[in-house]
Amino acid sequence: MRMFSVIMIPISAFYLSACNTMAGVGKDIQRSGEALENAAD
Repeated sequence: MRMFSVIMIPISAFYLSACNTMAGVGKDIQRSGEALENAAD
């Protein structure tokens, strides 16, 4: 159990710190998809 905690704590910290970055990437992808839709019209 201790080894599991040693592994999961850094992974959790990385995931939480990357959350804002992933949200930004999602917004960028959404905007590029909207631009493609507008170009297709």
